[in-house]
Amino acid sequence: MTIPFPGLEVRGSKSGKPIMALLDLLGRTWSLGIIWHLHSGPATFRELQQRCEKISPTLLNTRIKELKALQLVECKGVGYQLTHQGRDLFDIISPLGSWSSRWAQVLKEDSK
Repeated sequence: MTIPFPGLEVRGSKSGKPIMALLDLLGRTWSLGIIWHLHSGPATFRELQQRCEKISPTLLNTRIKELKALQLVECKGVGYQLTHQGRDLFDIISPLGSWSSRWAQVLKEDSK
């Protein structure tokens, strides 16, 4: 699987539109989770692996390479962390956390 760069054909779209590249990236296993967990602060590879519920080292390494190539994650002396672009993306997806909690509560109440 290739890295979904804007302007290039990606899974599900030949248009090259940036939104399609983003949706391809975020639809990949653990891409969103890594961004979500790095928002709480930098992490070494092993720390990030623990935050991501013991994701396999191979998958974590693949996702980190993709996120670094797309300038969403960088590696500094303290470990992996979100770039400015990565933090901007987190700010956009962060409201999904509170929405999902409300949604789960509605589903719980409706199942009684």
